[in-house]
Amino acid sequence: MQVHTEAPVQGPRSVGSTAIALDGLGRQFGRRPPVVALDGLDLKVRAGELVAVVGPSGCGKSTLLELVAELQEPDAGRVTVTGETAYMPQRDLLLPWRDALGNAALALECQGVAKPAARARAEPLFERFGLADFERARPAELSGGMRQRVAFLRTLLAGRPVLLLDEPFGALDSITRASMQEWLAEALVAEPRTVLLVTHDVEEAILLADRVAVLSPRPGRVVAELEVGLPRPRRRRDALADPAFVTLVRRALDALEVGG
Repeated sequence: MQVHTEAPVQGPRSVGSTAIALDGLGRQFGRRPPVVALDGLDLKVRAGELVAVVGPSGCGKSTLLELVAELQEPDAGRVTVTGETAYMPQRDLLLPWRDALGNAALALECQGVAKPAARARAEPLFERFGLADFERARPAELSGGMRQRVAFLRTLLAGRPVLLLDEPFGALDSITRASMQEWLAEALVAEPRTVLLVTHDVEEAILLADRVAVLSPRPGRVVAELEVGLPRPRRRRDALADPAFVTLVRRALDALEVGG
């Protein structure tokens, strides 16, 4: 077993301590010949930091998250995570027979909280997450953006210090996606976590992250890391007009081109 989860640090944790460490990570699939998804990948995420991972399709971004979440085991290297993780996949995976409140409360029920108590704990958060008056709505009655908010709230209610977000807005239209990017930025200020975010959208990565890791085409390796250095949360309209933001986007795109 090469995935190692350390016990959470008790008491105050120093700013900048390592929450996720990926050392020489390798993963391959099949045998004749094997498809090498990741090879010699190194990446560290500091406690309280939001790191976005970008790269071309098929470079192993989702595999990377599943390795950190212990849904897969690496073939080489080591994954070390300080504290437990909560994983939000690309699809919201809401249960169609449960209302929005019941879906959000499911994270607490899985920890042994009784259903009425779990709903009572989740309900006050619906207004903060822009879901007021939709507590009893079924998933089919919610917009795509609302479904993603419910899924994210469920992820937060798991109470884990490390969040793993895999293309959380990939299935949304461009207008809803832009709105949800700003919403997520504000939500993470209100509910700080260590976050590893996978996205194919360079602008989204720089809008949300403290640091952006650029992966090469398969097999995925980190070919560049960009410190964003802009205060969070960031409003998309303001960011797109900021020369520093535009420069970072260009640098990320250049790294993708060189890495290819």
